[in-house]
Amino acid sequence: MTTAHDTTTVVTGLGVAAPNGLGTERYWKAVLAGEHGIGELTRFDTSGYPARLAGQIRDFEAEEHLPGRLLPQTDVSTRLALAAADWALADAEVDGGTVEDYGMGVVTSNALGGFEFTHREFRKLWNKGPEFVSVYESFAWFYAVNTGQISIRNAMRGPSAALVGEQAGGLDAIGHARRTVARGTDLVITGGVDSALDPWGWASQLAGGRVTTVSDPERAYVPFDQDASGYVPGEGGALLVVESAACARRRGAPKVYGEIAGYAATFDPRPGSGRPPGLRRAAELAIEQAGLTPEEIDVVFADAAGVPDLDRSEAAALSGLFGPRRVPVTAPKALTGRLYSGGGPLDVVTALLSLRDGVIPPTPHTSCVPDEYEIDVVVEPRDRPLSTALVLARGRWGFNSAVVVRGVRS
Repeated sequence: MTTAHDTTTVVTGLGVAAPNGLGTERYWKAVLAGEHGIGELTRFDTSGYPARLAGQIRDFEAEEHLPGRLLPQTDVSTRLALAAADWALADAEVDGGTVEDYGMGVVTSNALGGFEFTHREFRKLWNKGPEFVSVYESFAWFYAVNTGQISIRNAMRGPSAALVGEQAGGLDAIGHARRTVARGTDLVITGGVDSALDPWGWASQLAGGRVTTVSDPERAYVPFDQDASGYVPGEGGALLVVESAACARRRGAPKVYGEIAGYAATFDPRPGSGRPPGLRRAAELAIEQAGLTPEEIDVVFADAAGVPDLDRSEAAALSGLFGPRRVPVTAPKALTGRLYSGGGPLDVVTALLSLRDGVIPPTPHTSCVPDEYEIDVVVEPRDRPLSTALVLARGRWGFNSAVVVRGVRS
């Protein structure tokens, strides 16, 4: 276990399952090339739905990544999470011989549960009877199942948790993992993965009223653009290995991507209260916790809802905190769609890779930002030295989360 005074939390492994790339470097290459993963949803007939575009992962075959015994008991979201966890642990070269199982925990977020699995079992219940329902229905749908399955598969018996905060939950998981390390756990795998691209899951997402009905994949999800009309839902996300700096040194971690330097979460006041939304306050608190000032933030990875009112509100928070057009703002999530609990962790991965390679990826397909927003939206890649990044996420019903990452310091 780490000593009480060692609270520095570093990222040593990354695992990505995204619509535009499986695996960290493949995803990063796609981001820099502007390759998106948005297209017409093909898992069922969408011809009768007002929206038909999704960030769908099309090249993941679970049988190639997981043992057969896990397939009957897992939803697609859990399969993606297990694979991403394997990739992150392999990237970090985690060896159970150097970290005790009770010194390793799992903290994940999930916003949608096992939609596809549970609705398949519901159809069996209604059409055939209860005796045909899988015994795994007892847990395969549950929000905590990704934490549980990753823990079991990798013999991680340390402090663990599952959080639910819609789009903001993935950052909350990373923040909780950081606290877990600070309290003495050597290593935690953390992040989020979601998928709900079956008919019921799709209907539930459309019911929220924020999904765009634009049919052109390159104009459907254009955050901060004057033509923004909503977002495209997606599936996937990212898992990260975070650990104390002391543990990373002791076990000889092959690389350190950066530090989770600050985290904060706030909740919006009730509508009509006259009080401002809580996103700016979350950003301020995360920056303060990192020991930084707003002037020391090099780039912001925005929540970027793609809904005009929400874009306007986020732009006001950013221009108010940093000053008009004082910090570059980007939203590469427009290449994947919004991934719910997976979106924030994927942005954290992207931010760490940006710091590593000294490049800010663009907000694809956004071309005309209203002057009133007063933010510097990155629309072409920018090469520049970077040391810090702020990642933001908002969930429905008032969740706001912010994470500050810092690059490797010499």
